[in-house]
Amino acid sequence: MERINDNVVRMGTSIVNWYLVADDEGVTVVDAAFPAYGSQLGEGLRELGRSQDDIKAIALTHAHADHVGFAEQLRRKLDIPVYVHRGDAELAGNLRPFGSTAGSMAPYFRYPTCLRFIGEWITKGGARPHPIAEVTRFEDGDELPVPGRLRAIHTPGHTDGHAVFVSGDVLITGDALCTLNPLTGKRGPQVLPGAVASSVDEALASLDRLVDTGASLVLPGHGDPQRRPNDAVADAKLRGPT
Repeated sequence: MERINDNVVRMGTSIVNWYLVADDEGVTVVDAAFPAYGSQLGEGLRELGRSQDDIKAIALTHAHADHVGFAEQLRRKLDIPVYVHRGDAELAGNLRPFGSTAGSMAPYFRYPTCLRFIGEWITKGGARPHPIAEVTRFEDGDELPVPGRLRAIHTPGHTDGHAVFVSGDVLITGDALCTLNPLTGKRGPQVLPGAVASSVDEALASLDRLVDTGASLVLPGHGDPQRRPNDAVADAKLRGPT
């Protein structure tokens, strides 16, 4: 757990992040990692001085297995909405953990970080998808009616319906921009490889949508936070496909 500011807590492990975003209206869970990560919820809420009753919504950057983990369980328990961009609504409800991708995982099995990522998927997620029975769809540019006033920016490429969220001075980027590659272990701003993306070229093009959002801090789905989002975008574009 890492306290980002008065209203945001970073949760997860060294490989996969998820976040709690709070304001006077309550708490929004942003992404839901693997199912077993739900056990961290109490610790994060206590850090914010909140309780489970304060959770009003779940917002997903996209519907891959390492981001939807405990969403359905929490949705049913608390009877709260799960928001996902319309382009990922079908993926959120089906049995395909990563949907259609542009490449194979096989070349990455030689990397220790990839094996750790797969290990977490098996031990924390049971190596199976967890479909969400009911989602609320949003569009590009929508401000979600949730605590944190998340403004959605559609960033297709990693998935068709991938989106990032701006909340105050933080930019929660999911897998549109990461600072740790969960397959290779390489650090620094980057998009993820075709093995876990529908189109790397489209993901690179979507980086332009992360410029001048008004945020000052990038909170990625994988890796440590990074200041100066515009610089992070420039570094990722210079790096190119990973």
